[in-house]
Amino acid sequence: MESFAKRDERGGASLLGEAAALGWLAAAEAAGGLRVARVLSASAVELVEERITETTPTVHAARAIGEALARTHAAGAPWWGAPPPGWSGSYRIGRSLTPTLERGEAPGSWGSFYAEHRVMCYVRGLRDEGAFSAREAAVFERLAERLASGVYDASQPALVSAAGFDVARLHGDLWAGNLLWDADPSNATGGALIDPMAYGGHAESDLAMLALFGCPHLGAIVDAYDATSPLADGWRERVGLHQVAPLLLHCVLFGGHYLSQALSVARRYA
Repeated sequence: MESFAKRDERGGASLLGEAAALGWLAAAEAAGGLRVARVLSASAVELVEERITETTPTVHAARAIGEALARTHAAGAPWWGAPPPGWSGSYRIGRSLTPTLERGEAPGSWGSFYAEHRVMCYVRGLRDEGAFSAREAAVFERLAERLASGVYDASQPALVSAAGFDVARLHGDLWAGNLLWDADPSNATGGALIDPMAYGGHAESDLAMLALFGCPHLGAIVDAYDATSPLADGWRERVGLHQVAPLLLHCVLFGGHYLSQALSVARRYA
């Protein structure tokens, strides 16, 4: 088996968290969830995992990916912001920390969780650095108030609810580069997941992240997902809402046009 190694000489918790996340997502494979790159070894400074051989995306594989992703989400999580079992801390991306929550810290609704731990956690720092003016930050504050009020809360996809969960098991950073089109013909799910920041959240967040920067055959993925685990009414109107958090993370990392893009999207929902 070919392998791939990632190193972090600073010895932070992120690689151990990523290893735990890969294992948590892989636990859903037995129920038809997406294949996940195998962890071969993990420490605070090095993560060694299986190298996935990629192939050309096809509609057939996209449909298999959509169905399998629905089943990964349906494996569930015990609370909003839950980390993978056996690990707690923050996923580090560049100079940004993406927090997970202990059970006692977890809000009781998605809107409250998303408002505080996926929106305002970034906005406050960006405002303090001067990236957003007070007037611009107020847009996100209004959005956070609306989120916390529950106006945007929606049911999870059908399989998540049918499995008895209010919270889905997310990849957490599901842009197209972290969904590989697997060349292995024995992989019936068509794809493989890498580089997760897994946590308990709303399944629509993973789908919105796939749409944010573009993904081959996205329509086939989403259609197969919806056929397998029907999405709640109005999900298309909420795509931009779920994209606010990753856009804000990109504001922290890169600034530039992401600042105006995040603000523009937030205004639609504030």
